[in-house]
Amino acid sequence: MEIERKFTLKSLPDDLESYPFHLIEQAYLNTNPVVRIRREDDEYYLTYKGQGMMAREESNLALNKESYEHLLTKADGNIISKKRYLIPLHNPGFKEGFPAPPDDYTLTIELDIFDAPFAPLAMAEVEFGSTEAAVAFVPPEWFDEDVTYCKEYHNSYMALNPLDKWRKELEHQSFD
Repeated sequence: MEIERKFTLKSLPDDLESYPFHLIEQAYLNTNPVVRIRREDDEYYLTYKGQGMMAREESNLALNKESYEHLLTKADGNIISKKRYLIPLHNPGFKEGFPAPPDDYTLTIELDIFDAPFAPLAMAEVEFGSTEAAVAFVPPEWFDEDVTYCKEYHNSYMALNPLDKWRKELEHQSFD
């Protein structure tokens, strides 16, 4: 089960390049249900995602490079390339009434910086162990809009829709 929230950003962390990252390329063979192929650094996957926006079933199967490249020729729409930074969020905030996590509790922010045709789009995702924790999460100040329930910010939607649908958002986000 994947439980995550997605956010646009007000700004990027000053020390972004100090965090570990993955180079990701992914494409979609189907969007209902979502069937995706992904290259993450030198590893390859076929992913099935069930219905849902914040919480949904997700299954990954390993692929080899040849299988990935073969399936890539069958993908629909845009191939999405991005650099994913893994940023620890120590002692994350939660709404009042949610049980306080241990002092050493850490979540991971997956911050995606998209390549063309979606550059300079940047989004952050945070995964949780429960829907209760996801709902109670208070994002850091540098996060902007919660777009978890906006289909337009799901990579499967982005892959199948032209860039002109994104121009307004891309112009809104400037990290110079």
